[in-house]
Amino acid sequence: MSINVTRSSMPPLEEYITEIRDLWDSHWLTNMGVKHKQLQSDLKKYLGVENIDLLTNGHMALELSMQALGLKGEVITTPFTFASTTHAIVRNGLEPVFCDIDPIDFTIDTDKIESLITDKTCAIVPVHVYGNVCHVEKIEQIAKKYSLKVIYDAAHTFGETVGGKGIGSFGDVSCFSFHATKVFNSIEGGAVCFKGKEFGEEIYRLKNFGIRGPEIVDGVGANAKMNEFCAAMGICNLRHVDEEIAKRKLVVERYREHLENVDGLQLNPIQKNVLSNYAYFPVVFEEKVFGASRNEVMDMLSNNGIGARKYFYPLTNTFDCFHGKFDSNLTPVALHISKRVLTLPLYADLSLEDVDRICDLIIKCKR
Repeated sequence: MSINVTRSSMPPLEEYITEIRDLWDSHWLTNMGVKHKQLQSDLKKYLGVENIDLLTNGHMALELSMQALGLKGEVITTPFTFASTTHAIVRNGLEPVFCDIDPIDFTIDTDKIESLITDKTCAIVPVHVYGNVCHVEKIEQIAKKYSLKVIYDAAHTFGETVGGKGIGSFGDVSCFSFHATKVFNSIEGGAVCFKGKEFGEEIYRLKNFGIRGPEIVDGVGANAKMNEFCAAMGICNLRHVDEEIAKRKLVVERYREHLENVDGLQLNPIQKNVLSNYAYFPVVFEEKVFGASRNEVMDMLSNNGIGARKYFYPLTNTFDCFHGKFDSNLTPVALHISKRVLTLPLYADLSLEDVDRICDLIIKCKR
């Protein structure tokens, strides 16, 4: 039986059917209906944030947040991320300026941010990676010093806290993805967490065609509204998410038992004061020490019916669509990690016996 790199969490079928049953009575399927409003309220409480709005996906959360803040010029970010982060910047007519990453937790290297700031810099878009939280205090200090906006890509850190504070509370805006592969999903979906009422009004307008009232359309917007079926899935999954995270924790702990002290393997760090959601289990393979490359290990796992993912590879600053525009040698740590990292299967229902088998196969590759 094959093992995928991830598997979507779903509630019991009967629970979802019960949740959507009244949609057949109301026929209200989208446009901020009852389910949308309930999920919005439930998430605000769960995440411990001041304000939240729901969107059709995490990418639109990022893209429209940049528009809502009225950004112009350069944005400092990281190439060690999914395509969405960089594309949201570029699609807004902004110029991404790539900062290298911390070699331990893979988030943006805050010691290198200030050297990249120019008179054109308008914002920082840091990315929480694999559930690892950026150095939020240092980023806040830099942003205040230079009057920059901060938009966090928080797609990997749903439900996490730092010193007891919800991860969505940091920065001017924090954006979440509720894609089917995430710790918490609404099939497709996303959210923006924010502080200011003015931003909230603008993001609402932007996600709804620029409509401000029944007869007033005073801006050019998109269509990025979450529908009621996705919201209903989110309502159901939120009831079970703590249980799902607890199961993921057991899987991660089992991986660590096997791989923690294997020479040539770098595992995800355990961050102090961070309540983890155990989103991913990345392993960095140093071929000269371990004796086998990341690609060799991936191929071996694949031959045994086990899916793993080169996540993140390639770096966004090496994408074909940006050919010749950026120099990945300016982010050498990110380049090094991207060529060696492999995320192993991780989901709530992954059996510990399967984890044992995956680890046994990896260790057999060591030479």
